[in-house]
This record gives sequence, structure tokens and C-alpha cells, in this order.
Amino acid sequence: MSKDHSHSSDLRGISRLTLDAIVGLTNMVEAVNMTVLDRSSKWGMPAHKPLSGATSVLYRNIRTITNLVGDGADTLLDWLTPLLAKNRGWPGREPVLAILNGVLGDHLEATHNPLAITMSLRYRGQALVLEKQGLLKTIPDVNGRILLLAHGLCMNDRQWRRGQHDYGMELAQDRRYTPVYLHYNSGRHISVNGRELAEQLEALLLQWPVEPEQVVILGHSMGGMLARSAIHYGTLAGHRWPHYLKKLIFLGTPHHGAPLERGGNWFHVLADNSVYTAPLSSLGKIRSAGITDLRYGNLLDEDWVGLDRFAHGVDPRNPLPLPSSVQCYAIAATTGKQPGDMRDRLLGDGLVPVESALGIHEHHAFNLAFPLENQRIEYGMNHLDLLGEDAVYRQLLAWL
Repeated sequence: MSKDHSHSSDLRGISRLTLDAIVGLTNMVEAVNMTVLDRSSKWGMPAHKPLSGATSVLYRNIRTITNLVGDGADTLLDWLTPLLAKNRGWPGREPVLAILNGVLGDHLEATHNPLAITMSLRYRGQALVLEKQGLLKTIPDVNGRILLLAHGLCMNDRQWRRGQHDYGMELAQDRRYTPVYLHYNSGRHISVNGRELAEQLEALLLQWPVEPEQVVILGHSMGGMLARSAIHYGTLAGHRWPHYLKKLIFLGTPHHGAPLERGGNWFHVLADNSVYTAPLSSLGKIRSAGITDLRYGNLLDEDWVGLDRFAHGVDPRNPLPLPSSVQCYAIAATTGKQPGDMRDRLLGDGLVPVESALGIHEHHAFNLAFPLENQRIEYGMNHLDLLGEDAVYRQLLAWL
């Protein structure tokens, strides 16, 4: 696909998503106004049928006009494609797309929006062609030691470079790994991404130019959850690649969920309790399936299929132990300066509590029980610092 066409698709996708948002917002505002009109009439206040009827006609016309504009936008953008060529290559495109997919990725995919990220395995930002000659051409000095790096929510593969570090490239030099970077739509359900990752890893190993020796996965945040899900589905499918998996390292992975998502869930639960704020709870329900999976740490289809993902209730997960044949390691971060101080207890790394990152759970079936020598807590670090700190890299070197 040419860069010109890609940029045109981006604009078309943004246009479609904006129009979807206008229609959705129109529906929400109409619901608020109609609720007020309905309640006012029950209280004996003057809210006659002509007023409510006119209000409904107004909102219907807004939706109709918006959809007509949407139909015309695609034609207009096709005509503008040659004029947009000079705008290609904007460096902020991929980070913005990553955030957009993290927040709305399931919607983008369901509506066939061209902004939806398609999962790929990459090297230096370039998607790999899963064919022997293509891999040899793209990856210099390929060997049998494969290191997969899986990014987190609202991020992309290029963001493994932080500060002076790019763990993949450094481990290629210091430990002779061949780094492969995962790029994916983090707004999809984790289990959906996990199954697709399993299939891509199987295809990668079948076409790897040399005999594979081992696979190591380094997952940051949600990326670690995808890895666990992929191992489960790859094993169920009888894939070859899990037999080569030797080590699995988690950086700030919310194995038992993230409090901020649970806070987001409480927003719409409370809003639903009032007839006036109930329509506003749809704002809380905009967040993607990937984000709601982070409430408790859903990894499997059974954790969400047939359930209301916005419903408040007990942890719906099925236990999924760490793979017994793989050496598993976990690094947690905390903004606290020492164990038990205020920041350590209340904030963790700002997104993920230390206990969640270390897989600690009060119920035996969910407790991941990393060996003590396979755990590390970094103090005075936040969630993103885990991607670019000397202390973290030294620990990776020790474990690898």
C-alpha cells in the first residue's frame, strides 16, 4: 500500500469515527432531554407533546444529516487523495493510532474503520513478511534465539525505545537474541489478540530461516497478558512454538487487574442509578474491550463471552496458571521510595499495584507464585520507566 493511500485511509477513518461519535453523542443528549421532559410531565410541569415531538424530530434530523455527510466524505476523500500526498510521513501518526486503538479499537474493528491496527510482527518498525526469504532480507544476522517483545495498552512497537534503551536491540547485541516486535490493536479483547498472536508465532517459526533454538517473550503491561493468553491457545491448538518457549518475562503486567479500570467501571455503575445521569453512563462505556479486560485481568474467552463487560460484580475469571515448563519472571515498579510508604501502598507504579504485577492473590488458584529469585521490585519508578531504566536492563541481562 502506498503512503499516499495510507494517509488517505487515515483521514477517511478519522472522518468516519468522528461521524460515529456525533451520532452517538446526539443519541445521548436526546436521551437526557427526553428523560427530563418525561419526568417533568410526571411532576405536573408544562411539557406538552408538541415540545417532545419537536425535540425528537430535531434529533432525528441531526442524525440524518450527519449520516448523509458521512456518505459524501468518502467520495470527497477519494478525490482529495492526490492533494494529500505532501502531508505523508507525519511522525506522530503511529502513537496517535496506538492510543486511538487502545481506547476504541474494538469499535474500529467492528465498523471496518481503516484506522484499526492489524496485528503484525515487526523489525525496526517494518512489518515482517512471514516467508523465509523475506525474513532473511529484513532481519540481518538472524539466528535461532528469538526474542518477542509485546507492548502494552495504547502503545506500539516503536515505543520500546525509551531514553537510551531499546531492550530488544540491546539484547540482540549482549545476549545474541533476534528481536521481533509485536504490533497490535490493544482495544480488542485480550483473548482475541492472544489467539491471533499464537497463530502468528506458529507461522513465524514455520518460516524461520534457521532452525529455532528457543523463544523468549518479554511483555510490558498488557503485552504480558497477551503472552499468557497466546500460550494457552497455542497449546490447545497443538502449535509447535510453545515447545520452544523457554523464558517469559513480565514488566508491570497487571495479572490481577488495574484499579483505574475498576474506577472507570464504577463511574457508569453510579451513573446508571439516576434517571438523569443514566444516559451519561454511555461515556463510561466508550472504553474498549481491551481496557475492560484489565479490570480483573481477563485472559480467556470464557472470562467475558456472554457477560456484560460493564456490569459490576465479582471477578469472572477462570484460573490460568503460569506454564509449568517455562521459566517465568516478573518485575514490578512502585513510585514509592521504600516498601510500605504512601506512594507504594496507594499508587504502585501509577497504573498497576505491586501485588498485581507480581501475580500475588489471596486465592491459591489465582496466585501465580513466581519464585522469589524470579521477582524484582523497582522503587522510585513509574509504569513507563520500566521500559528504559538501567536497573531494569541489568536485571534482564541477569535473567537471560
